[in-house]
Amino acid sequence: MFYNVLKAKDIVDLGEEKFKREILMEDNDNCISIIAIKKNEIIDTHTSICDAAVYVLDGEIELHFDAEKFKVDKGEILMFKKDERHKVVALKDSKFFLIKI
Repeated sequence: MFYNVLKAKDIVDLGEEKFKREILMEDNDNCISIIAIKKNEIIDTHTSICDAAVYVLDGEIELHFDAEKFKVDKGEILMFKKDERHKVVALKDSKFFLIKI
């Protein structure tokens, strides 16, 4: 086991990049990542092989599923089941945790 205190909002720095992902912990298919994305950028439609949760640290994103979309603001969490097709749209410069279990 390891111990480490991190300031989550400072982990990922985009610089000139539009999108960046930093994996914090990973075990087989389970993973905790921090993702940073610039306003108006899109993470194209995909599925997750695990159930997942998105917790927005800063900014505002939309998650688009087949027939629905959900706006997720700073401090909010959205959970969804594996195999759900979705995409992410950044409404503002944003950072969020992606937790796959």
